[in-house]
Amino acid sequence: MKHIKSTIAGIVALTAFGAQAQSYNQDENIDDAGFYVGGNYGYLRVDGDDEFDDDKDVWQGVAGYRFNEYFALEGSYIDFGDYGNDLANAETDGFTAGLKGTYPITERFSIFGKLGQLWSETEYNVGTVNNDYDDESVFVGGGVSYAVNERFLITAEYTVYDSSMDAEDAVEDIDDTEFNTDLKQASLGVEYRF
Repeated sequence: MKHIKSTIAGIVALTAFGAQAQSYNQDENIDDAGFYVGGNYGYLRVDGDDEFDDDKDVWQGVAGYRFNEYFALEGSYIDFGDYGNDLANAETDGFTAGLKGTYPITERFSIFGKLGQLWSETEYNVGTVNNDYDDESVFVGGGVSYAVNERFLITAEYTVYDSSMDAEDAVEDIDDTEFNTDLKQASLGVEYRF
C-alpha cells in the first residue's frame, strides 16, 4: 500500500509542476505527428492470483511515433519482476511492439487502446531446476490519458499479456509441460511528446 501512496504522491507532484511550468493552451496542437517517450510503473497479477500484490512491481520504458491524433506505433522494454512462490517462481522481461489507437474525449482527456506483440524471456525455478524460456505472445490493453500541457501527459492503463512457458526440462515426468499464463499489468505513467 505504501508503494501506491508514494506513486500517487509523485504523480500529483509532477502534475502540479507541469501545470506551473506551462499552462495548457488549446491553440497549440499536441496532436501533430511526432515522437514521444514515457514510462510506466505498476503492479502485476499472474493467473491464479486473486488480486494485485504490492510485491510484484512492473517497470516499463516506452517510445513511440504518432502518425496523427488517432494512431501511433509504440515499442517498449518491460520488466515484470519476480513472481511465484517458494516451490516455483519466475522472472520475466521483454520487448513489445504494437499499435496504439487514441480517441480524444475532451481537450485534455483521451482514451486509448493497444494491440501488439511481446517478445519475452522468463527465468524460472521449479524445485531445484533452473532454466529459461523465450516466448512470443500477443497483448491487448487500454487506458486513459490526461494532458497536463501541450507536451506532458499522465496515463493510466491495464494490459493483458497472453504468455506461455514450457517447463519440460523441469518436470520431465508430466506429459503436458506447457502452461498458459496471462500476465496482467495495471500501471500509471507519464508521456512526453516532442
